[in-house]
Amino acid sequence: MTSCRPFAEYALNARETKAILMQRLIKVDGKVRTDSTYPAGFMDVISIEKTGESFRLVYDTKGRFTVHRITAEESEYKLGKVKRVQLGKGGIPFLVTHDARTIRYPDPAIAVNDTVKIDLATGKITDSIRFDTGVIAMVTGGRNMGRVGVITHRERHDGGFNIVHIKDAIDNGFATRESNVFVIGREKPWISLPKGKGVK
Repeated sequence: MTSCRPFAEYALNARETKAILMQRLIKVDGKVRTDSTYPAGFMDVISIEKTGESFRLVYDTKGRFTVHRITAEESEYKLGKVKRVQLGKGGIPFLVTHDARTIRYPDPAIAVNDTVKIDLATGKITDSIRFDTGVIAMVTGGRNMGRVGVITHRERHDGGFNIVHIKDAIDNGFATRESNVFVIGREKPWISLPKGKGVK
């Protein structure tokens, strides 16, 4: 998590940050935020209406949050990793994503660890990617945090951590726990990537 204060070029100190937020100029995932301590997180879209600029919070290959500039078209959606799928009251199916977003009546084919593409204006799922070999993923935890590559193999360990093997764009292979893997595309990433494109 990071707070709504990553824009040094717009605000010099906490007072200026607060002033910008109080003018209702900053949106996170399409909603106006006026609290400077609001915890923006991975995949969140931050928009500055006055300048028409949008940014996505992703990781760089050093494992740090980076505020990555994106197009207006890309700012209309975010990706969510599915953490839970279950039935609610009255047998209504729902899923919960990594950012604690609850979405009712999802496609029954969507499973835990899959990625959903969410329209920020409607909050609805417009597409999804199955967590499987051959898809593109970003690592969101561990020492390979921020690296991007294609899932080549999955090791299932009963009673232990499942391990996922990934190969990056220059054929370097690495492995990480399944819980650290966030699928971001099929043949191509659904989001633009910061400098280096996730190659360490």
